[in-house]
Amino acid sequence: MTRMLIVGPAGSGKGTQSKRISEELGIVAISTGDIFRANIKGQTELGQEAQKYVDAGELVPDSVTNRMVEDRLSWEDAQEGFLLDGYPRNRTQVTALDEMLSRLGVELDVVLELTADREELTQRLKRRAEIEGREDDADEDAIRRRLELFQTETAPMISAYDSRGLLRQVDGLGAIDEVNSRIMEAIRS
Repeated sequence: MTRMLIVGPAGSGKGTQSKRISEELGIVAISTGDIFRANIKGQTELGQEAQKYVDAGELVPDSVTNRMVEDRLSWEDAQEGFLLDGYPRNRTQVTALDEMLSRLGVELDVVLELTADREELTQRLKRRAEIEGREDDADEDAIRRRLELFQTETAPMISAYDSRGLLRQVDGLGAIDEVNSRIMEAIRS
């Protein structure tokens, strides 16, 4: 049983590696993007609340995000372990996650950070925009702002997990299989 987080800047391969890790460890991969989409599509109470912010072009507040994540972690498929992708993103959410896990009577086992050179990430995201037609990755200035936001908002959160002895850093550059091998070695160490 493994309860873990995967963190890293945009383009570091979190989504790709989450699927592989989930399959290898037999745990459910949960992304906050999927949680948002499922709640909004299902017109849940939380989904309707989130939709109001999305429609207004605003960020969904931590209070709504936290409740969505806690609800998802209570599902039966997360009882035997989970890999959480995209949450927490800041220290406030770290505190909220700590409280959720305490209520569930469980603890995190590992926080996996995929690292990569910022310039390589920028080029990787631009290629992804061309191949997958993702407009959010087409603007180089927007990519650089997202990477800077990661550094200012999320990096301090990662440091908090490092001080708890939970952090494992893995180079996210290279072939998918190579990166996955490094990840599995780091998780099992």
